[in-house]
Amino acid sequence: MPKEVKIDATDRKIIRALQKNGRITNLDLAENVNLSPSPCLRRLRNLEQNGVIKGYSIDVDAKAYGFPIMVFVRVTLNAHTGETVQLFEAEVCKIPEVLECFVMTGAADYFLRVVVEDLEDYERFVRQRLHEIGCINSIDTSFVYGVVKQTHVFPDLQS
Repeated sequence: MPKEVKIDATDRKIIRALQKNGRITNLDLAENVNLSPSPCLRRLRNLEQNGVIKGYSIDVDAKAYGFPIMVFVRVTLNAHTGETVQLFEAEVCKIPEVLECFVMTGAADYFLRVVVEDLEDYERFVRQRLHEIGCINSIDTSFVYGVVKQTHVFPDLQS
């Protein structure tokens, strides 16, 4: 969020409804959150303009798309200078196989979620993408062999 924005329980209901179904019509959304369509649309536009809603996308099955292998990669840098961090972050953002990159506390500096076609594709990813960045001390890989839960819907706030 670019600026401090206060959202209320109704805004959260709008967000959760959209997280569950991004293609819901404004009429159905308004009914879902107990508003009339005009105030609902006004709230929605406000959430978008203030950066609370950052965009819209679809949830695609990676295997059906052609990426049956998901990998979590922990990366440790060889130095923690501003220059090294900037280099790594700029370069990893250019790699299409990296779907998410998180800055971490603990043993690893970064945690990447990566998709690849097969083991050879992962080897190519490591050798030709990650190693080429040049400031990596270690790479630790975990292959996903099953998904128990995966959601993009936030839980309700208890307060």
